[in-house]
Amino acid sequence: MNFDDKLAILLVEDNDLNQRLMKISLTRYHYIVTVAVNGLEGVQMFKNQKFDLILMDIMMPVMDGFEATREIRKLENEDTSIGHTPIIAFTANTINNDREKCVNGGMDDIIEKPFDINKFREILKLLP
Repeated sequence: MNFDDKLAILLVEDNDLNQRLMKISLTRYHYIVTVAVNGLEGVQMFKNQKFDLILMDIMMPVMDGFEATREIRKLENEDTSIGHTPIIAFTANTINNDREKCVNGGMDDIIEKPFDINKFREILKLLP
């Protein structure tokens, strides 16, 4: 994935401060950011709009990031015209086997909180 493209990003994050900080960081690079406040809202937005990438918080009320990712992957499998949308987990809990758990849960990568735009852009280079 070319990180210089004007990517449409779905940010699924329940914390208002994190939403604002990430949106500021991402729009500075001309990414188009849409915010969902929980996993359920994120899945609904995914059903209605095409995104190039999803940044998915793990711990959220209503529907957590793992359940939302499962629902999104299920939708992609049911309708192959959708294609694969990269999902990057966004979490403060990156110890132990969290990366493995995220990848096994259908996510493509993981980035730590607090959000680091340079780390994010490095991850983008590795995505198909």
